[in-house]
Amino acid sequence: MDQMKTGKFIARMRKAQGYTQRQLADMLGISDKTVSKWETGNGLPEVSCMLPLCDALRINVNELLTGERLTDADYKNKAEENMMDLIKEKAENKKKMRLTVVTGVIATVAFLTLIIVVAVYTDVISAPIKVLLVGIACAIFAAGIYVAMQGERTIGYYQCRNCGELFVPSFAAYTMGAHMLTTRRLKCPHCKKTTWCKKVLARERQE
Repeated sequence: MDQMKTGKFIARMRKAQGYTQRQLADMLGISDKTVSKWETGNGLPEVSCMLPLCDALRINVNELLTGERLTDADYKNKAEENMMDLIKEKAENKKKMRLTVVTGVIATVAFLTLIIVVAVYTDVISAPIKVLLVGIACAIFAAGIYVAMQGERTIGYYQCRNCGELFVPSFAAYTMGAHMLTTRRLKCPHCKKTTWCKKVLARERQE
């Protein structure tokens, strides 16, 4: 799915209907900044916005995702391609998430192992070596946890419970947000509401 191509297509279809970004945004109940973000290729419409957007632009969802007008002959093939893209995105993000979890586990095990070594062999290891080992353990743990957190933050999206938009939070917002399993309390950049946002791995609707 080419975000830039889709964005240019949205802009072209909007202008064809004679709408400004603000007029289209008002029709969809969103901000004109969100429309601008779509049109510049910096994001894609959330699932909940796609049908109203397509109605406003007089296009269908597959044309929206493909970023071009489709003939009847092309429609079925493009529909299958778009579905496969969503499935592929979700599968790839699942693999990436597993790798970040493994990284965090390995870092934690390495940290605990070095700390145990220092504690068990306290009479054998000299003070400078102890300090060095503890420093290495802390560095490994910090690096591993940072990689795991960055992976969880940037792989896939968080879905706002209020407006349904998908977004990737800043590292600061992610770190400070309280979390429970697959949800995290975050402020949505679209509707500006703070809710328990669900982690999703692809742009398809999550049940």
